[in-house]
Amino acid sequence: MQTQNRLLDDLARVATSALGVAAGMRAELEARLRDQFERVLSGMDLVTREEFDAVKAMAAKARAEQEDLALRLAELEAGPGAAAGAELGGAAAKAAPKAPPKAPGPKKAAKKGASKGAAKKA
Repeated sequence: MQTQNRLLDDLARVATSALGVAAGMRAELEARLRDQFERVLSGMDLVTREEFDAVKAMAAKARAEQEDLALRLAELEAGPGAAAGAELGGAAAKAAPKAPPKAPGPKKAAKKGASKGAAKKA
């Protein structure tokens, strides 16, 4: 489209070329930023999405198994033999003699004697 005014034609050409340059600068800036991000991210120790999903699935399975085992344990503890076992366990604990305390080994006895002797000398 030709206009009568040459000045307006020149301004239109300059604006068109400026828009083209701006679009080119934008594309170049995006490419440089993408390269920079890729360099930074490659230096980090990150996992891939597939690895993350696999570990997430393993954790969910382990949690489900743990909950199942907790329910099973609660059922076993609350079962019909649980009351009799608790009574026997309580009576057995009361009736069972306690083991005598362990005598200190020769090193401990020597250390105790050395510390008493050192205290007497001071």
